[in-house]
Amino acid sequence: MAERGLCSRREADAYIAEGLVFVDGKRVTQLGTRVAPGAEIRLAKPALARQQRQATILLHKPVGYVSGQAEGGYRPATTLITAANQLPGDQPRRRAAHLRGLAPAGRLDIDSTGLLVLTQDGRVARQLIGADSRVEKEYLVRIAGRLDQRGLELLNHGLALDGRPLRPARVERVNADQLRFVLREGRKRQIRRMCELVGLKVTGLKRVRIGRVRLGTLPPGQWRFLQPEENF
Repeated sequence: MAERGLCSRREADAYIAEGLVFVDGKRVTQLGTRVAPGAEIRLAKPALARQQRQATILLHKPVGYVSGQAEGGYRPATTLITAANQLPGDQPRRRAAHLRGLAPAGRLDIDSTGLLVLTQDGRVARQLIGADSRVEKEYLVRIAGRLDQRGLELLNHGLALDGRPLRPARVERVNADQLRFVLREGRKRQIRRMCELVGLKVTGLKRVRIGRVRLGTLPPGQWRFLQPEENF
């Protein structure tokens, strides 16, 4: 079910236990039931309704906030999800006080800013950070140091971190002190470490796009709901 994008693994277990899953028209209630690769798997209406109530939030994370749990005395980004910080004019589908259980679908370092996705929906989390995710993330990166053509080629393909080769990236110059990175993976502090390998220091990093969803004009510290017509 998770592989087909119907729900997360945890949600699948809950739906099966509650009798909300049908395989080829038959209700399945036993965890671990094996099904044929071509079997039709369907969620019952109560499960679908539950999924529709799950919220996904787009936040412009400022510098100084951590993406996940509080650490080192710094506040987590979820503390910004308040009514006062909601983008004016955004559809108030649910009060901020009701948005419990939001989890970051990806990371942004404490000294980075830009688009951060927080969601209650396991399908969104799997799409963005699952082991097989290929969703692009785009960053504008301000640098200090000299970058020659060979260094630029290595940033695009040829570097390794922690003994493992990096997937090919798209890296291009924006101007003399800024690069655009488009990645399909998210190793810890990946862009900063890539730049260090070619003799550069990152002085500013901003994520401006995840898949087809852009940060746009969302101000730092504010958030809005992912709209029904938007898709990563």
